[in-house]
Amino acid sequence: MHPDDATLGDIVVYRVPLVTRFRGLDARDGVLLRGPAGWAEFSPFWDYDDAASLPWLRAAREAAELPWPAPVRDTVPVNVTVPAVGPEAAHAMVAASGCRTAKVKVAEPGRTLADDEERVAAVRDALGPSGRIRVDANAAWDADAAIAALRRLDRAAGGLEYAEQPCRTVDDLVLVRRALDVPIAADEAVRLAADPMAVVRAGACDVVVLKVAPLGGVRACLELAERVGVPVVVSSALETSIGLAAGLALAAALPDLPYACGLATARLLAADVVADPLLPVGGMIGVRRPAPDPRALAAATADADTTDRWRRRFAAVAEVT
Repeated sequence: MHPDDATLGDIVVYRVPLVTRFRGLDARDGVLLRGPAGWAEFSPFWDYDDAASLPWLRAAREAAELPWPAPVRDTVPVNVTVPAVGPEAAHAMVAASGCRTAKVKVAEPGRTLADDEERVAAVRDALGPSGRIRVDANAAWDADAAIAALRRLDRAAGGLEYAEQPCRTVDDLVLVRRALDVPIAADEAVRLAADPMAVVRAGACDVVVLKVAPLGGVRACLELAERVGVPVVVSSALETSIGLAAGLALAAALPDLPYACGLATARLLAADVVADPLLPVGGMIGVRRPAPDPRALAAATADADTTDRWRRRFAAVAEVT
């Protein structure tokens, strides 16, 4: 599939700033494309090579060309995502969100475990005793470091809902899960693995995180959810509301949805490409599929160099077999 494929119609490259530095980024960019089913997003992070970006292209093509699977719910519960900010900012972010679940980023470069404890404690204060807190370390620790850190963070939280991808390897995840009562969620161990079932077969996780774009589309995620045999939670890859709509469609179609989903990340963007972004109200997002707003899209259209870089990348990924 090439950028000028007649089935895709319009292609626009966007770039929008982030409210707070996140995943080492100050801005988010990618490709928006339109097909017979509607608008879609292709925005693999720049540290993904062409082969690793191919599932993102498959997901975008599915979104552009096929209708979403039938939903079984019309609203989806979501968590607020708390970047590696100070405790005061974390408290304010959670208090303003209306969400009853918070995912707190930890183990970020330049931050200490003590910083993470303060952030988690501030989130607990903002949520109150009944709110749920999960932490995400993005595979930053080895097993020993994860065990020590999660014990401290579990105390600071007054109990963690789960810890997302504390370690990179499946073997380390097994060790952490055996050592702690904190449930373990697998993200990178699923979406970046040659065999996404390996982490489940090893007994290394209690929860599987599903992200539509890195896993190749809504239907691919629904099929994987059937196979894993453990609860799943749907999360985003820091997309605009165009890309988030695919995650929302997945969450709406899953037979069971035991966890709040990580789909409220449009709050992390300083601007969006739609007039009415997919933002939570009372901790819920209504299931819908927004289209780009002409004024918002014009404001978010990337400069010529960024546009050319993405068009070349789009074509290169389309050549991968």
